[in-house]
Amino acid sequence: MSGGSEMESFKRGRRDVGLIDGYDPLDPMAPIGVRSRALEEPPDTLSLGPLKKIYLIWMVGGSCDGCTVAVAGGTHPRVEHLLAGIIPGLPRVELIHTVVSTEVGPEWTHNLFMAERGELDAPYVITWEGSIMDESIAAATGGYWMGLGEDPATGRQITSLEWLDRLAPGAAAIIAIGTCASWGGIPAAKGNVTNSMGMMDYLGRDYRSAFGVPIVNIPGCSPIGDNYLETAAAALLFLNGLAPLPEFDELGRPAWLFGETVHRHCPRAGYYEEGVFAEEYGDKECLVELGCWGPVVQCNIAERGMVDGHGGCMQVGGICIGCTMPGFPDKFSPIFEKSPGSMLSSTTSKITGGFIRRMRNMTRVDKNMTARWSADGAISSGWARSKTPPKGALKAFHKAYSTVQHSHEGGR
Repeated sequence: MSGGSEMESFKRGRRDVGLIDGYDPLDPMAPIGVRSRALEEPPDTLSLGPLKKIYLIWMVGGSCDGCTVAVAGGTHPRVEHLLAGIIPGLPRVELIHTVVSTEVGPEWTHNLFMAERGELDAPYVITWEGSIMDESIAAATGGYWMGLGEDPATGRQITSLEWLDRLAPGAAAIIAIGTCASWGGIPAAKGNVTNSMGMMDYLGRDYRSAFGVPIVNIPGCSPIGDNYLETAAAALLFLNGLAPLPEFDELGRPAWLFGETVHRHCPRAGYYEEGVFAEEYGDKECLVELGCWGPVVQCNIAERGMVDGHGGCMQVGGICIGCTMPGFPDKFSPIFEKSPGSMLSSTTSKITGGFIRRMRNMTRVDKNMTARWSADGAISSGWARSKTPPKGALKAFHKAYSTVQHSHEGGR
């Protein structure tokens, strides 16, 4: 803060506290676990639950940081609203993140030591990004895969995985974000040398958090940021005692987000029904014959979009490569090649859909005419390519169709 008056106002909003663990709570570079203790709740704050705040510890394994980028762009709710604690019923979120936290080095890892010792003044939730790599493989050669700070007493490197082992028993919840953290993802593909795996594989099916919550998975490569934020908000309402635990499927995914396939909500799905398929990228029709796995993949990208309702694979002309599924990438490779199953399904669709498409076209011709045009035998539009309504057998078909359509007018 540049202005003196702003700093004085900042200090007046904090309690008069001394040093904590040797850190000044007024120092903006001190651990958030220390700084947060000095924050004073505004007198007009409406508390709807017992939790005033909660710590979110964000750690990474084998990651590209794409999950962090995705969540940073989320809008439902917005990250800044969670951090400010202005959403009714949700505790303020104190973020301990490997990238975006203000403190660095020993000050950052001090938060983790406080969490391990039970010294944080609120519960903590762990979000893990990236696959879990087998540290025993790296340790055999004297190295490590993912380091996250040093032991201040010995200088020994502490790995991300060791921190997970230390903090998992006391976490209020663990959320695995992204396909790598959920199922292993690309780092766990066949032939990898790291023995990578997802969070469930590492902690096991019997793991329960300190609040009794199994591991929550938000898959995607990268995931939809709003999927994470919406699920986190629902989990926080549960932890705050204001709502039941939301429904998750048998793989720990939010059931309301991953219960449908991409295809069912895809804007191109109508073309599949009528047996019309794109022949090359850029075509507007269904992409199944270009290698799209949308008919079998559980993901809500088609209806939600990637950022703030916009974008998403199909909307920008791309196929679904199955990135939210546990079998990705091995069971969806070779990527961008037509799947064997689509040969049967698309051929069937072409046969039945071709008939349906032609029937609909016939009906559309009739419905694009007013009763006057039908009676006059001419269309008054100067743009019309056909100057007369349907005749002959086609006219007879439309007349019979109309008779059936209006046969029950006025009730039976």
